[in-house]
Amino acid sequence: MPLFILVAIILVSSFLLLRLYKKNPQHENLPKGSLGYPLIGETFSFLQAQKKDQGPEWINDRVKKHGPVFKTSLMGAPTVVIVGQSGNKFILGSEEDVLIAKQPKTLSTIAGKYNIFELTGVRYQLIKGALSTFMKPISLKTNIKQIDELITSLFLKSTSKTDIIPTVNFMKHLTFNIASSVLFGIQNEILISELNKDFAIAFKAVWSLPLNILGMAYWHGMRARSRIIDRLIPVIRKKREDLREGRVNAESDILSSLIDVKMRNEDVINEEMIVDNFVTLMIASHDTSAILLSLMVWKMSKVPEIHQNIFEEQMEIQKEIKGREDQNLTWGDIQKMKYTWRVAQELMRIIPPVFGSFRKVVKDTSFDGFNIPKGWQVFWCAYNTHMDNDIFVNPKEFDPSRFETNGSKPIPPYAYIPFGGGQHSCIGNEFARVETLITIHKLVTMYKWSLVYPDEVITRQPMPYPSMGLPIKVTSRSVTTEID
Repeated sequence: MPLFILVAIILVSSFLLLRLYKKNPQHENLPKGSLGYPLIGETFSFLQAQKKDQGPEWINDRVKKHGPVFKTSLMGAPTVVIVGQSGNKFILGSEEDVLIAKQPKTLSTIAGKYNIFELTGVRYQLIKGALSTFMKPISLKTNIKQIDELITSLFLKSTSKTDIIPTVNFMKHLTFNIASSVLFGIQNEILISELNKDFAIAFKAVWSLPLNILGMAYWHGMRARSRIIDRLIPVIRKKREDLREGRVNAESDILSSLIDVKMRNEDVINEEMIVDNFVTLMIASHDTSAILLSLMVWKMSKVPEIHQNIFEEQMEIQKEIKGREDQNLTWGDIQKMKYTWRVAQELMRIIPPVFGSFRKVVKDTSFDGFNIPKGWQVFWCAYNTHMDNDIFVNPKEFDPSRFETNGSKPIPPYAYIPFGGGQHSCIGNEFARVETLITIHKLVTMYKWSLVYPDEVITRQPMPYPSMGLPIKVTSRSVTTEID
């Protein structure tokens, strides 16, 4: 598109938007702040701050200037950012006639318009039921052996020809394989590999400007989504045939469950909803877990005391396993990994995998004395309550003990939100816990390691990752060996 035409479109659009803006009486008492440049808003500066892992500073600069409720424009839409516990409760706890989980255009088009985060009513209940069945402890218990064996196999395969594990890429590969095989029942390794490549491209487009222009991240993401769909449709048709012929049942995997729901509710569920929620759950189930696992390795490498404590806890469990006929981990073993999970919880407090997220205003509303017009976005941010002195004692200090059951200070609702909150909170938090704990158990009991780049820092891409991929040099460990 010629530059002068693009400029003309922006100017005309800005003029029309300004006229509409002035006509709406709800715009008379908006929060303070700036909508930035036409169409682009403040998206560039927000994404640049995220890339440098300075998202909290970006938010705090505006909070200091405008207060805990301020306006901006992000991802192509006017946005009200609200920080604090009461703000989290308002955004995450509001009814669907006030706020809905309408994501920015980039996320809703990559994930699909029927993704679970944006569904409401009967459709939401049916899809959530199909998905959450496989995320409950009763289902997870039956999958632990498969997850255990898959993780062990991936570690052994990765270290068979080299002593360097590129942690970030390995954890993404691991969590994607677990999601594909355990959650969705996809066993074809070539198909899993091709899907993994396209999901990596699609995910980069989620936090980008919604400009479908040749070469831009969004353009690449949309094409990756098309390839994902092309590969998925034959899988769906084969599973539908298997369901009808009785070769599988609805409890076999999530895809089978979604297809079964569609077959029983043809009037409200269509194939597009199956595709969209496959894409959505695949993004949600593997990338956030890969982040947490990478950060766990990074933290253990940086703080020997944490590594030692985790190692001792896992070795006690390993000793019990060695005395059993079946040497795989069990549900009971995982429940004993209390300290390891507290470290994970504290990591998610200080470095939330999801910085924040959006809701869409479906009718004119207000918060803290300010008007928020229909059609605008609201944005919640985890960091502000996670680092609030009134909620967490010495919040900058890394202290896993604050998550002990008998902790000295209980955590109030909507203050600790790594998995969101309200009715649209993450349904996969228990699956993430199991996946994380099994992986860390295998790593610390099978290997010693050291950082290739000891001074590696965290950056957001847009999720928080070690900036150089966190390569580690590993050596096999005997189960009787102690940490040096």
